[in-house]
Amino acid sequence: MTTTLITGANKGLGYETARRLIAAGHTVYLGARSIERGAAAADELGARFVQLDVTDDASVAAAVAAIAADGGLDVLVNNAGIEVRSPEGDLIGAAELTADVMREVFETNVFGLVRVTHAFLPLLERSAAPVVVNVSSGLASLARAGKGYRGVAYPASKTAVNMLTVQFATAFPLMRINAVEPGYTATDLNRHEGTQTVEEGAEIIVRMAQLEPDGPTGGYFGAAGPLPW
Repeated sequence: MTTTLITGANKGLGYETARRLIAAGHTVYLGARSIERGAAAADELGARFVQLDVTDDASVAAAVAAIAADGGLDVLVNNAGIEVRSPEGDLIGAAELTADVMREVFETNVFGLVRVTHAFLPLLERSAAPVVVNVSSGLASLARAGKGYRGVAYPASKTAVNMLTVQFATAFPLMRINAVEPGYTATDLNRHEGTQTVEEGAEIIVRMAQLEPDGPTGGYFGAAGPLPW
């Protein structure tokens, strides 16, 4: 039985990924900051709930202890992420960007990913087929940068996620560690402005979460295949 943890999974892409992986036979830990919302989502899906705030060391440590006590972990999906906008709901461009905005976004999207990955590495290393899926974005691609999206902090954070993916994959060659681009999916993160459904967006996450030991690692993938860095 494959045991999977998904961060930020009480709604949106994380919730849909949990649903699909449970249907595929995974034992899924649904990680969420809110105990109330997370437990309710886990009950709906038949998942196991674990309280997990990726920005809090104590919360992450407690989640590691809980999952270790139940037997271990095979797949980690780093899905939790935020985008910060102005009070009016506008994207924050270069002219309006502040260090505080960058810090807030990176605390979840980058430092949170590192915090969770580092904490769960001992459990993943005990797995016979460990997999890490880092939910990135098409906006992370430097080859595509500057084409229509004026926000700065969010794409910069996801570009950092891509670099982390490559470096972790290099350091842990027995793990399958990849970054994925779900596409422009309608979720709370983008005020449901996305043009895809969560079912469509979760497709690549679910696919990469089920990689075999001979699958790719250190890559950056969308639903149609590899993406330009």
